Amino acid sequence: MPDFILAIDQGTTSTRAIMFDAKLKPKASAQREFKQHFPNSGWVEHDVEEIWKSVLLTARAAIIKAKTPPRNIRCIGITNQRETTVVWDRKTGKAIHRAIVWQDRRTSDYCSELKSQGHEKFFNAKTGLLLDPYFSGTKVSWLLDHVKGARERAASGELCFGTIDSFLIWRLTGGRSHVTDATNASRTLLYNIHEGVWDEALLNILGVPRAMLPEVKDCAADFGVTDAKLLGAAIPICGVAGDQQAATVGQACFEPGMMKSTYGTGCFALLNTGDRAVTSQNRLLTTVAYQLDGKRTYALEGAIFVAGAAVQWLRDGLKVVKNAAETGALARLADKNQNVYLVPAFVGLGAPHWNADVRGALFGLTRATTNKELARAALEAVCYQTNDLLDAMRKDWGATGETILRVDGGMTASDWTMQFLADILDAPVDRPAVLETTAVGAAYLAGLQAGLLPKPDVFAKTWKRQKRFTPKMDAGLRDAKIAGWREVVRKVLS
Repeated sequence: MPDFILAIDQGTTSTRAIMFDAKLKPKASAQREFKQHFPNSGWVEHDVEEIWKSVLLTARAAIIKAKTPPRNIRCIGITNQRETTVVWDRKTGKAIHRAIVWQDRRTSDYCSELKSQGHEKFFNAKTGLLLDPYFSGTKVSWLLDHVKGARERAASGELCFGTIDSFLIWRLTGGRSHVTDATNASRTLLYNIHEGVWDEALLNILGVPRAMLPEVKDCAADFGVTDAKLLGAAIPICGVAGDQQAATVGQACFEPGMMKSTYGTGCFALLNTGDRAVTSQNRLLTTVAYQLDGKRTYALEGAIFVAGAAVQWLRDGLKVVKNAAETGALARLADKNQNVYLVPAFVGLGAPHWNADVRGALFGLTRATTNKELARAALEAVCYQTNDLLDAMRKDWGATGETILRVDGGMTASDWTMQFLADILDAPVDRPAVLETTAVGAAYLAGLQAGLLPKPDVFAKTWKRQKRFTPKMDAGLRDAKIAGWREVVRKVLS
């Protein structure tokens, strides 16, 4: 019987499981959405029991759809929403609080306090990150301070901290493995990306006990073996990466200078900088792109907090569209004489602004504005923000010449959006043959560790482009549109 790889893609709004064959061709999949909790303004939480249930149900469904017994699954790869923070009881495996999601802004004041104490340069030098509520470290500290008895229990070794990958591995292995990979560790504000260790000085500043933390491994490594009763067989977990890094691997961006951008709930662009951790002068992040055979490869990253979430807002909040797929067609029909801009700062603005306190705004509304113009504004906002990131990356990286962007994620299915992206970037945009590159990356890492798949340079040759979008917009119109965007962002920030 053929060997299969099970990829678990645990995202912000849903969980997917995909069964790949030994050539990384998807054979079966299942997906399940779960509830988002918003207990206060700017707060976002997940019920980890619901996430755990979604992982089991989708994994089992994908195995059944693949019509193969579980014993034919050689390995499992896991990719996950990054920064989302879970603290659980080491004995029972039960979380002490709902997971605090990466979008959550409750620690804004704490981050401001740390900045006022002069800590940001120190954190940035060691972690490549900024002091922002986005990252896990201040979320852990909040949980320890706000759940009764948590800080004492953590200090005595009773509690575990982990991002979603760690929590899932703990559950899948029956509590035998408390581990993570270097990409997820690099998003915590606790991990020294240059030395590859949890940093004692950072732990002390944030008040996070070392006893809570998982062991950090390569992205392709032995993460433990699943409890046989969960999926029908004892299956090795061999690959782990945060979702954006997994997409970077899935897009085969293994050479310095290669760039990918993923469009999901948020948008995240990564530029491979090789073995050099480039310190940004434009408020981008320096992060671990992947780690293989003990060698770290770095990236510059720009994070946009709201991409597909703006379309979800049109659908679920304003109820001006029935489904996300409508937006591209509506945008095409929008009135070209209306200049409607949406600044989707629903939870603040990410790179290159990093302002947790600003909120979203619509500009240019008239009595003639309809759902068509709103749909166009939501899609255009993602492209304008990507252009801001690319500008910052070019300045930091110092690269000259043409940049080709490889894209993935749900929004890239829209030809209208991808053409507008190419027009605004004034650069080609490549859409791959397989859009689910995050899951592909997780499956590849697992297959690499299991000996099923080749080294990165060989794997890179198998990447296929489905379509290239080339710039067509008049330069004057492009400049005018970008100038309009930057003016409305300036107004929001002021």
